[in-house]
Amino acid sequence: MLSNLYLGFKFALSYFSIIPVSFDKQTNLDTKEILGYFLFWLPSIGLILSSISIGIFVSLEKLGWLGAIISALSYMMLYGFIHTEAIIDVVDALYAKHSNKDAYKVIKEPTIGALGALWGFAFVFIKISAFVFLLLAHRYMEIITITIISRLVLLMLFYTQKFKSAFIEKLQQSFSTKHLIYAYIIFGLLSISLTGIVSIPMLFIGVVFGWTVTKATTKQLGFCNGDVLGFVLELCEIFLILSVSLL
Repeated sequence: MLSNLYLGFKFALSYFSIIPVSFDKQTNLDTKEILGYFLFWLPSIGLILSSISIGIFVSLEKLGWLGAIISALSYMMLYGFIHTEAIIDVVDALYAKHSNKDAYKVIKEPTIGALGALWGFAFVFIKISAFVFLLLAHRYMEIITITIISRLVLLMLFYTQKFKSAFIEKLQQSFSTKHLIYAYIIFGLLSISLTGIVSIPMLFIGVVFGWTVTKATTKQLGFCNGDVLGFVLELCEIFLILSVSLL
């Protein structure tokens, strides 16, 4: 069990970040046990990447807003912009659907449209600005909590939604109720230890927001896939950062 737990963590870190991770050639990552823990560890990736980003800001704090921008951008770079790319793909697919085109075919195309690029740039600008605001205010624990909660939201979506993706369907079969409950208890308690009781309404707001956006997007596209999940994660983080910033 411990070996599967460890391999699941390594697999999640290698898949959801650009941090180099190596595996033995004989290691089989395509087992139900490892894939279940692969999703279980997803919130920890937010914890790790945001902590590194904050560490970068602390070392560059003398640069003021420039150091904050570099730190905020580094967070997105550390996950390889995979969720940011999802925004572009989903926007392109939504506009294609409005034009009576095949949205699923468009979302899988390697090229991007002008509108997708513009919306992607806008979201990146807003997210970096929001991160910079919290960094300059030294609200580090809130940043970490938000990156954990956004991924707890994705776990709920993994568990409840129907997907047009063979890989995600396989992950769903491996991700049990036990994995979901343990993830919410462990990472929920971690969030409370970081930011106090306020993390509970933050999680509730994040889940409601993520569920609503997913349902609306799925209804428009006619399907849900990994790009929709990345799209929801980015929107959820922006929404939570803006919500916290107004407090």
